[in-house]
Amino acid sequence: MAQTVFVLNGPNLNLLGKRQPEIYGHETLDDVRTQCEAAGAPHGIAIELKQSNHEGQIIDWIHEARERAAGIIINPGAFTHTSVAILDALNAFEGPVLEVHISNVHKRESFHVCARLKCAPQEQDLQRRSTHPKWRQTCG
Repeated sequence: MAQTVFVLNGPNLNLLGKRQPEIYGHETLDDVRTQCEAAGAPHGIAIELKQSNHEGQIIDWIHEARERAAGIIINPGAFTHTSVAILDALNAFEGPVLEVHISNVHKRESFHVCARLKCAPQEQDLQRRSTHPKWRQTCG
């Protein structure tokens, strides 16, 4: 039976490929799903990629992961800077968590640098390659 990893995506990531491609690239969230599935399959890892613009929904998925997932990879988007509630939910998850970002927040506007989450190893400036370099580290 395959291990499941939840790949959670926060606000506006449904617009990947359309919103500010000079920052976020041209690949879509469906492209991310395809890459994650291809990266996880050889290691027996199934992914459940989810996206929401709503903080409470992301928290509910993190709670669900406590029962159903071996690990979480999360790009919290703008919630990186504002959500103590997501941080609390991630701290209650007992498996590995990897926080990823498509752009390098340290090279962006000053408000992007102050992150509340910083709860897990972070990968940044990854142009949609964000999930698969760390599969084995996150789920192994």
